[in-house]
Amino acid sequence: MSRTFLTALVAGTLTALPAFAVEKTDVLTNYANIAAAKFADSVISAKTLDAAINAFLAAPSDETLETARLAWRAARVPYMQTEVYRFGNPIVDDWEGRVNAWPLDEGLIDYVDTAYGGATDENAFAALNVIANPTFTLSGTKVDATEISKTLLSDVLQEADGVEANVATGYHAIEFLLWGQDLNGTGTGAGARAWTDFATDDACTNGNCDRRADYLRTASALLVDELDFMAAQWIEGGAAREAVLADPAEGISMMLTGMGSLSYGELAGERMKLGVLLNDPEEEHDCFSDNTPYSHYYDGLGIQNVFLGHYTRIDGSVVTGAALKDLIAETDKGVADQLGQEINTSLAELGEIVTASENGMAYDMMLARDNAEGEEMILGAVDALVAQTRSIERAVAALDLQGVSVEGSDSLDAPDAVFE
Repeated sequence: MSRTFLTALVAGTLTALPAFAVEKTDVLTNYANIAAAKFADSVISAKTLDAAINAFLAAPSDETLETARLAWRAARVPYMQTEVYRFGNPIVDDWEGRVNAWPLDEGLIDYVDTAYGGATDENAFAALNVIANPTFTLSGTKVDATEISKTLLSDVLQEADGVEANVATGYHAIEFLLWGQDLNGTGTGAGARAWTDFATDDACTNGNCDRRADYLRTASALLVDELDFMAAQWIEGGAAREAVLADPAEGISMMLTGMGSLSYGELAGERMKLGVLLNDPEEEHDCFSDNTPYSHYYDGLGIQNVFLGHYTRIDGSVVTGAALKDLIAETDKGVADQLGQEINTSLAELGEIVTASENGMAYDMMLARDNAEGEEMILGAVDALVAQTRSIERAVAALDLQGVSVEGSDSLDAPDAVFE
């Protein structure tokens, strides 16, 4: 993604839509319509990724691997804009871990560097390497993993032994297989897996190339299935849409819960401030590909989509309608205007991180202990996200809503606890 493109994109998000009188039901219907469009776009881009992966596996090379990697990056764009639908919507939050769980103990899936280590007290399967081991024992039961199936990944390996770090499915499992480990720490460079790890002949490197290909193929197909499932929840008659529309006040509370929790506990806290506190590149969200700045940016854009009731689809068409901003403005225009300005500011701060990464300072480099410039950029975005959360809470008060609880984070609320 070029700097010119990013500049145009950020600039395009800074103009608020004109205010108009709205009803809560109209706002919620538009909110559901935008969710339906975002998840439909996520399905479309995941199918494009799946096709690129299958083309790569049919003819492994540097070129086909790079095409698959670019398709993975593109697939993150619409998906990350859906994350604002988590938290306030239980149907989405209960499902989300199947497609975007992180961080993961990648040794569960495939070979890792020797410095990675082996099993730990916290995770006996941290270095299982199912690709190299077609049988293993889980909770005293022998598992036949000869066939790498969707059931094996989703029902057996995902959160195996009750450990959340055992992530076997979703975007990040696919990311690991496409890029491999990023062994550069806070230095330059992302993962650099060679295409030969998937070679079908004597060129195969690191063994088990056929099983590695089966795992990547299966994980990709499963991602499409999962996104298809969630897209169906938001169409007319879908369970998530019906839950939002059932009670107008509760539906608006869901919207603001999602905006506030993503802004504060998840993005500002767990995904950004924690990495700065620990100076740990393992806390980078898209840690194998160094795609993190874009994922953070599109999370922020997703928040603005909900506030303005406006989403631009991957084909360039627009879904728009009654906006939360205007509903808030009917009660307190000052709060609505301030929140809009603060969302613009947070997007600009997140955009600066993207621009810096495009100019050679990757996100994991920003996390280095002695990188004052990188720390300042990340914390500038954190501060902006915290500020907009405070205005989201003022909007909740202005609308006299009940049941809105913004998710917290130790990294923001009790930083000392992070080191305990």
